[in-house]
Parts: sequence; structure tokens; C-alpha cells
Amino acid sequence: MPTPGPSPYLPPATQPVRGVVWAIHLILPLLGLWLLLAQPHINVFWQHNASHFWLIVLVAGVNVVLGVLISEASRRRQDARLFLVSMVFLTSAGFFFLHGLATPKVILPTGSVGFDLGQQVGLSIASVFALASALPLRERAAKAVLGSQHFIRGALLGFLLLWGLVSLIPGLTPLSEPPMVSPMDWLVWASVPGLLAYGAASVMMFLLHRQRPAAMLISLITAYALLAESMIAGMSQLNWHLSWWEWHILLTLAFVFVAYSAYLQFRREGSSAGLFDSVALAATVRRIQRDYDEALEELVEHVRRGEPLAATRLSGKFRLNEGQAAVLDRAGEALANERELSERLAALVSVSAQTKVGLPENELLTVSLERVRQAYGDVKIALVSEGRTQIGSRDYAFTDGNPIRRDQLLAFPLTVKGNLAGVLEVPVGRTSQDEALAATLAGQLSISLENARLYQELHTLFHQYMSPDVANALLADPAQAALGGQLKELTALFADLKGFTTFSEKVTPGEIVEMLNRYHTAAVPCILNNGGTIVQFVGDALLALFNAPATQDGHARQACKAALQMQRAAAEIAEEMAWRVDTVEWPTFRVGVNTGPALVGNIGSPELRGFNAMGDAVNVAARLQTLAEPGTVVIGDTTFRQLGDGAKVNPLGPLNLKGKEELVTAYVLTEMT
Repeated sequence: MPTPGPSPYLPPATQPVRGVVWAIHLILPLLGLWLLLAQPHINVFWQHNASHFWLIVLVAGVNVVLGVLISEASRRRQDARLFLVSMVFLTSAGFFFLHGLATPKVILPTGSVGFDLGQQVGLSIASVFALASALPLRERAAKAVLGSQHFIRGALLGFLLLWGLVSLIPGLTPLSEPPMVSPMDWLVWASVPGLLAYGAASVMMFLLHRQRPAAMLISLITAYALLAESMIAGMSQLNWHLSWWEWHILLTLAFVFVAYSAYLQFRREGSSAGLFDSVALAATVRRIQRDYDEALEELVEHVRRGEPLAATRLSGKFRLNEGQAAVLDRAGEALANERELSERLAALVSVSAQTKVGLPENELLTVSLERVRQAYGDVKIALVSEGRTQIGSRDYAFTDGNPIRRDQLLAFPLTVKGNLAGVLEVPVGRTSQDEALAATLAGQLSISLENARLYQELHTLFHQYMSPDVANALLADPAQAALGGQLKELTALFADLKGFTTFSEKVTPGEIVEMLNRYHTAAVPCILNNGGTIVQFVGDALLALFNAPATQDGHARQACKAALQMQRAAAEIAEEMAWRVDTVEWPTFRVGVNTGPALVGNIGSPELRGFNAMGDAVNVAARLQTLAEPGTVVIGDTTFRQLGDGAKVNPLGPLNLKGKEELVTAYVLTEMT
């Protein structure tokens, strides 16, 4: 069964209880109208021309003010919906005012047909704008509306002038004739489209409000609903009766409700700049939000640079008063401090991440300093040199380990194993956390510096006495140094120097050491570059493993390549050095390579141990090496089978090796492609 999704968000104004209260307020006028029409004796006649005229003028004035405010918001935001909403108010204001001028004894002695029709016509036209304003206009349609706004305003003004002329000049047209006694039935049906338009606009605005809750949207929904009810009330055509006065009151409430909501929002925000932003199109709202985000970023940047009254720079753009600018300045300063704190903490994390195996001290300090300066400003680091800690012309002598303040600079000692190693100089004074963060930075850099030097010592110690693979594995996981091992297929390479004993008897010890170092200097890179691990140097011999400890594809082939490269390098050295001891034959490498299972691991005692391999495969490699002629490579049968095509060998046939009951097949490897 699918999990039900979350219930839709209901803003406070549309929660069930409030929604019911709001609906009752809209239903009550219709119930009153029904009661007046159903009980004619209650629907009394009351004609008071002056009250009617001044009521109309007052409400028309409110409409004009609202229309102008919303129109200005439309111009400022370049929003088509706001323009259409403004046209609802301006259209209603225009026809409302003409309706007031047609009041008996204002211009005409008895009113006119236009007096009866004007408001229904005006509300019908306004309903078109109301419906259009509720539509989710796309960019193209919105641009078309904005491009036609001057034409639409002009057309409305022209129609109002024309309606005023034909309905207020006596005897000019039938609209200026005295009001008809009998009701105009067609007026009821002519009002239906406008009624439906207001209803649809109210529903669509309500759906918009659910997505974007706002008090101004609620007031606009209420206004559209009241305009629709006023059209219903106007269908009765019972001039000067209570039902007739009711639709005047509904119109008044509709516009006063919007005006009052705008007033409350103005008092709350202290500015008219964003009164109607909640009504705007979604694209406009996104643009406004983007403008606010950019303005806030600009404000924060001003604050971070220490510029006073940063928000005042934006007050003109967003129409902020002094109080709002002051609040925004404080908020911007708080946000800038928060971001600065976050950036400095991120810099600390970055410095910590730079402390890793193999990173040289100078590179560590360079990378760390570059990152730290982005968050802390002009940070400087100097290491102890000739017993002095100096940055520029400033000498620092830390006697008690406490930081030293000089103006807006705070200097902290950098220590390694409790000894002074350098000085960190950090600018402080912007926020209350500066000193604490600078102290934390000094501590982290001290740790990083100490780790870098420790790793360098370990690198020197480990990598000069063991294979890089073994050294790196032990640095990453010291538990690997525990005694024990595992059975693993590998390829063992044994090499020693034929003629070493004779050579040693005829030369000085210094020449022996020089010869061994030159040979091993040439041989070691051949092994390491092919992924091998050297586990032993025993005099003139060495043992290298492939596929241990690090797993290696094609380890037999890589071992054979290393062996051939060793022989070529050794031959070059023998040729180069032979002239120095021309009475003695230089030793020559002989190499044995064999593949098979072996026990690989740390062998020894808790006090002293070493990485090594034991097994028949290793022993056979040693025996093959003793059978090899100087300058050649002898390989076992398993190794040969794993080489594949491209290996050229000379078979030696089955061999009887020391310690082996069975014969061992071997080959002399001469070339590989």
C-alpha cells in the first residue's frame, strides 16, 4: 500500500475555523439580500441624494488611490498581474464616480438610464480585468500585457468619457433619458458573465494564496467576492430601496477592506515599496527575491569591509526608512560575522585535511597559508631561523608561551614537541571570536607542522630501509606490523653477484662498498619501477617479491622485465668501471625468478621483526639463481607459463635442485616484448 503523502499546507487564514468565519462574512450579505427581496415590506424605500453622492465620491477616491498605488507597484516591478489588478480598481472608480454624478439633482434633475446601468457595466468590465489578473500569465503573455498597458488605459479613459457624455448630457442619447419605471430583464442575464468572472478570479486567487500565503491576497479574494455579490444585488434594480443601498455598501466594503489591509501592512513594514509584492506573478516574486538576495550579499560585503551605514546605500533602491536601514545594518553585521566564523572554521578543517603522509613541510605551509588568508586576512608565518622568530622587522620572543599583541595583530607561537618552531601573526579585532579562532588556528598549524616533520622523519627512516610499499602500508596501518602472515601466490626474484668473493679479496673495502652501492643503485629502481618489493639485502644478494605485499596483476611478467632491466643496467656499470681495477674481473649479476605460493608476512619476535616470504617457490628461485650463468636470468616453469607470447627462452630441461626430490623445469630468459 503506498504511503500517503503529506497533507497540503494550510496557512492561518485558510485553516478550517477561520475559513468558516470568512465564508460566513461573505454569505451574510447574500442572506440579507434574499430576505429583503423575499419580504418586500422590509425592503423600504429611502432616497437621500446627498448621502448617495458623497458615499460614491468617497469610495471612488479610495479606489483611485488603490489603483494608483498598485499601478505604481506594477511600473516599479514590471509586473503584468499588478497592472491588471490596478485596472480593476481604476475601472470601478471611474464608473462609480460617473454613477455618483448621475445622482438626481447633481447634474440631472431626475437621474438617467445611465444611472441605472453604469455600475453594472463598470463591474462587468472590471470583472474581465479581475479574471485576467488571476491567470498564471507566462512570460510572453505578461510582456504582451505590459506592452499594451498604455493602450488599455487610454481605451478605458476614452470609454469613461464617452459613457459620461452619453449618460449625463440631457436629451443627447437614450442613456441620458430619465430612468425607466419597469425593470430591464436583459440586465440580469448581461450581468451573469461578470458574476462568473469574479467567481473564477476568486477561486484562482485562493489557489495562489495556498501556494503563497499573504494577507493582501486574502483581501483581494474578499474584494472580488464582494464585487460579485454587489452585481447580484444590483440585478434587482429596486433603486433607493434597502437592497439597492446594500450593493453600494458591498462595494464600499470591498475597496475599504483592501485599503485597510494595505494600511496594516504599511504600518508593519514602514514602507509602501512591497505592499503588493505578494500579488505579483511568480516570475516577479522570484526576481524580487533574487534582488533581495543580491542586496543582502552586497550589504554583507560592505559590512565585511568595515564600511559604515552599509544598509543606507540600499535604502533608496528598496525605499527603506531610517529605522529599517538601522535594523538591516545590524542584521547584515550579524550575518557577516556568522559567515566569517563559518569561513574560518572551514579554513581550520582545510588546514587539518592538509596534514597527510608525504606532504613536505614547505608545501604544507604554503597551501595552508593560502587557504587561511581567504578567511583570516593577511596572516603571516615565519619559522625559527638562527634562533630568532621574526616577521619583517618585528621580532617575537615568547617567554611564557602566551600570544603577543601589537596593535591589531596577535602573534602566537608555533611549537613542535613543546619547542618553539615558528610564529603565526593574525589580524584580529573585528569580532569577539577573533582571538579564540586565531588561537585555535595556531594550535592546528602547530599540530600540522609537527606531523609534517614526523612524517618526514618516518619517510626517511622507513623508505631507506625497506620497500616503499611496505613502508606506506605500515604508516597507513601500523597494525600490519603484527607478527603473522598469509599464504599468497607471488613471484620471487633472487639476484647475487657472481665473482663477488674473488673481487673482494683483491680490492680495498672502500672499493667493495662502492661497487655494491653502484650495482644496487642501478638494480633497485628496476625492481621498484615494475612494482616489486625488496625485502632483503644480504651482502651481494637481494630478494624481491612481486604481488606481495601489494596485489599486482601480471606479477610474473613484471618480475621478468625487472630481471632483464637489472642485467642491462649491471652490464653498463661493469663496462664503465672495469678500467679502474683492470687486473680484477668485475662481478656480474645472475638472477633466478620463480612463481608459486608462499607464506607472506611479518616474521621475527615482538622486539625485532621483518617482512619476508617463506615457501618452496622462494627456495626454488634461490636455487635457480645459483644455476644461472653470470649476466643471465633463469626462470621456473610456472613463471614461463604466465609470461604468454613475446617471451624468448632457451630450455634447460628438467633440473635436479638441491632440496627438491622432483625434477624442476627451467628456462633461460633472453628477451621479452
